[in-house]
Order: sequence, then structure tokens, then C-alpha cells
Amino acid sequence: MEALRSPFHHYCHVIHLFQKGTAAEQTSQSYKEPRQSEFRNLRFYLNKVPLDPDGVYVEEILTQWRGDYEKLENNHTYIQWLFPLREQGLNFYAQELTQEEIKEFQGSREARRRFLQAYALMLDFFGIKLLDKSGSVSRGPNWQDRFQHLNESQHNYLRITRILKSLGELGFEAFKMPLVRLLLEEALVAGTLPNMRHSALEYFVYTLRDRAQRRTLLRFAQRHYVPPEDFVWGPPRLRGVCVGGRQRPVKEEPAWSPSSARAEVAKEQGTSLKRRGQEPSAGGDRKPSSSTRPLRGAGEWLQCADTVAL
Repeated sequence: MEALRSPFHHYCHVIHLFQKGTAAEQTSQSYKEPRQSEFRNLRFYLNKVPLDPDGVYVEEILTQWRGDYEKLENNHTYIQWLFPLREQGLNFYAQELTQEEIKEFQGSREARRRFLQAYALMLDFFGIKLLDKSGSVSRGPNWQDRFQHLNESQHNYLRITRILKSLGELGFEAFKMPLVRLLLEEALVAGTLPNMRHSALEYFVYTLRDRAQRRTLLRFAQRHYVPPEDFVWGPPRLRGVCVGGRQRPVKEEPAWSPSSARAEVAKEQGTSLKRRGQEPSAGGDRKPSSSTRPLRGAGEWLQCADTVAL
């Protein structure tokens, strides 16, 4: 009888050990020690880890790179670390932001302080001065040389787009409006950044999350756009003239739609949007071809902007 029970008892013992091991494994899976790679953007801004692949700490950038315009222009790895996003950029060593990391970042006074220093550093590189903690900006003392460079170095427009988006992610949404307004003024009114006007309208404006602010900037642009009949920016559904709160469709196709622009912003590609009959340069000004006619009554969409989500 004992011999018959031994195999059975052995089998039960094995099953018990298996179940015990499975429960322990499940417990270990439900609790994970934080990985060293987590919150890497925050730890970079706390000066605890360097950026990859250069091995440079944030304090070195903030204290030694300011005014070194050649380094800031030619190095293409630091921008993803200084201005992180919740999407993969061109530097695959950089880590994407997470909601948890954003919350921790916004709660760190040290990280926020360094982030504003990084923002001021890049503004100086562009020829702009950060005036106060509310985000007000103006031309910097070096604006003439830097604006000339910025007008010609159009890959920096992608950097500006990233900076604007990162401001919003890390709790500085209010800083976007003053910067975009200044860039629109320089591009459309002062004429110091003529190559930037379409990038400002197609990308920079649409990084703002507040619809009223976007409308304000587009109204400003409409007043100063030359020639005025070529101003065709507006919501993709407004493909006709807004009359009495309703849209009257027209045959002419608008030259641009914000939905496609926002898709390009998300991808952060340097390639331009293609339009009928023309091939624009990346991030620069665009000249319509003879086959592209402006949208009839293009500016009138602003009268119905309150009824359409920009």
C-alpha cells in the first residue's frame, strides 16, 4: 500500500512546487524594480546622466555651449535631449517622454530651472532674448547676424517646431504664443525672416493647443500676408467660402491643410508637403506655380472659426 501511495504523493509534491513557483513568478512580474533607463530625460536634466552618444552632461551644455554657434549649428544630437517629446526623434539614443516622467519633471524645480536655461540658450542661438519667466521675448543684441543665419539655415525650423512642442509637454505652454508671434512679425512685417513665413504658419502656429490663440495668430498673419489673396490657411473642412454660417464649396483646391501639416510635424521629417503643380523646399518659403490658384475668399474662413475646431 505504501509503495502505491509513493508515486501519487510524489506527483502531488511536484504539482505543489510548480504552483508555488508560478505564484512567485507572477508576484515578481507584478512588481518590477525601476530600470536605469526610466526617466532618463529627467535624470539628464538633473545632471545625473550624460546625453548619448556624445557623453555630455547638461551643465556642460548650459555653461560652455552658450554663444558657441558653430557647435550648436553642427551638432545634431543634443536637441532631442534638451527638448524631449513623446515621440522618437532623429537621435535614436534619446528616450521618448512618458506621462509619468512628464509629471515628475514638472514637479522638479531643478529640472525646470535647467530647462528654461536651455530654452534661453537656443533663443540666443536664434537671435532672440528671453525677457522674463512668463515667456516674453524680443530681438536679442545679436539679432541681425543670427536672423540672417536663421533665414538661410532652414533645418533650424524643425528645431523650433520641436522646442515649441517640448515647451507644451513640460508645462510651459504659455511660452509658445510670444515666440510664435515674434517669428510671425519678423517673417511677415519686418521681413527679416522671409523664408520662415510658411513654416511659421504651417507648423509653429499649430503647436499651440489653445484654439483662440491660434485664431489670433492667423488673423494677425492674414492682415500682413503679401499678397493677401494668397493667404489660404484654414481648417481642412473649410474648402469653400463661409456665408451665413454655412460653407459654399468652390472648385479650387486649397493649397494646404492643417491636418497634413500636423502629420508632418508628428513625423518631424524634413520633407515638405507636396501641392498640386509645385515642389516646395523643406521648411522654407513656397511659391505657387501658375497651375495653382488661390482659394476664392480664402480669408473669409476666419468669420466661421468659432464653429470649426482648428
